Amino acid sequence: MKAMVYRSPYHIAVEQKAMPVIEHPNDAIVRVTLASICGSDLHLYHGMMPDTRSGTTFGHEFIGVVEQLGPSVQSLSPGDRVMVPFNVYCGSCYFCARGLYSNCHNVNPNATAIGGIYGYSHSCGGYEGGQAEYVRVPFADVGPMRIPEWLDDEDAVLLTDALPTGYFGAQLGDIVEGDTVVVLGAGPVGLFAARSAWLMGAGRVIVVDRLEYRLQKARDFALAETINFETVDDLVLELKHTTDGLGADVVIEAVGAEADGNRTQHFTATKLKLQGGSPIALNWAIDGVRKGGTVAVLGAYGPIFSAVKFGDAMNKGLTLRMNQCPVKRQWPRLLEHLRNGYFKPSDIVTHRVPLEEIGDAYEVFSRKQDGCIKTLVTLDAA
Repeated sequence: MKAMVYRSPYHIAVEQKAMPVIEHPNDAIVRVTLASICGSDLHLYHGMMPDTRSGTTFGHEFIGVVEQLGPSVQSLSPGDRVMVPFNVYCGSCYFCARGLYSNCHNVNPNATAIGGIYGYSHSCGGYEGGQAEYVRVPFADVGPMRIPEWLDDEDAVLLTDALPTGYFGAQLGDIVEGDTVVVLGAGPVGLFAARSAWLMGAGRVIVVDRLEYRLQKARDFALAETINFETVDDLVLELKHTTDGLGADVVIEAVGAEADGNRTQHFTATKLKLQGGSPIALNWAIDGVRKGGTVAVLGAYGPIFSAVKFGDAMNKGLTLRMNQCPVKRQWPRLLEHLRNGYFKPSDIVTHRVPLEEIGDAYEVFSRKQDGCIKTLVTLDAA
C-alpha cells in the first residue's frame, strides 16, 4: 500500500509499505478514504516530539471503510463507513470506565501519562497512522463509530480530533455565562475552541495569532474579536487593557510546542527549539488570565523541564486544566450541534490534496503559505 513515511525532520515521502494485518481478535482493517494534516503533526515533522522514528506513518485524523474484522468484533461489519477517534483505547480499564479515553492504561507501554495515539511517535504507543491507504484499528468495538448518513466526509474527518479537541478546550475552561474567553492560536483547534465558547455562554471571545489570514478566519468563522500579537508592544498588557485591567476569565492555549514570539514581549519568547518546545504560550496564558481564572491547555508538548511560570499560576490562584481530548465522549453533543446547523466544521478547510502530494502539503502548512489553515488528504485505494 502507499503511505506517508517520515524519514527525518522536514523529510517525508510517499512510499510502499506492507499492508496492515489483523494482530488481535478485536482489530479492524480500515481502508482510508479521507485523512487530514493536524497542526500537531507539524511538531513531529519538525522533529520536536521524542521518539519519532524513521519509517513511521503519521496521521491521527482519518475516516474510511471497514475492510476486514477480527473474529471478536461485534459492533461493525465490512463495508461500514466509519470515523475513528485519534485515541487508541481499550474501553474497559479504570480510566476508560470514567470516560478518560485519552489516558487508557492498557494501550501504551512506553508511558504512564498518555494513552495511545495513531501515528504520533512511539512515545504515544507506536501505532501506525492514517495518512495511508489502509490502517489497523485496535479495539474496534469501542473506538470507531459508523458515520451517520446525513454527515458528509469532510465534516466527519474533523470530528476525529480538531473539532472535539476545540470543544473540549471550551469545556475545560468551565465557562460561565458572560465570561471573557481568550483563545491563543487561530489554527483549526483554536477556531473550534473559540466557536465552542459561544455555545457555552461566553459573553466575549478574543482570538490571538500573528497571521492576518488566520485572524480573518477567526472573525468570520468563530465570530471573535482578534489581536495580532506582532502589532502590540506587549500581549499581556494588551489583554489587561481590553479587560479593565483584570485579565480574561478563561484562556484556552491552543498553540503548543512551537509558539512564536519575540524577546520584547516575554522573557521566555526566545523560541527555544528543544524537544518539547517553548513555553511562551503557556506563560502568556498564565499572565493573561485574571486572578482566580482558568487556563485550559490543548497544545501538544513534549517534556518541557523549565521556564513555565508555575509560581505565578499558584500565586494568582489559577485553575489549570489540560488533557488530550477523549474524542468519543464529545461526539453525541457535537453531532447534535452539527445536525441542528449551529456550524459546519468543513468551513475551515482551505486545501485538499491527494496522498501523493502530501510532502508538498506539509511544507505549505509548515510555512503557513497560500492561506493554509486545514488540509485534507484524499485517497483512492480500491
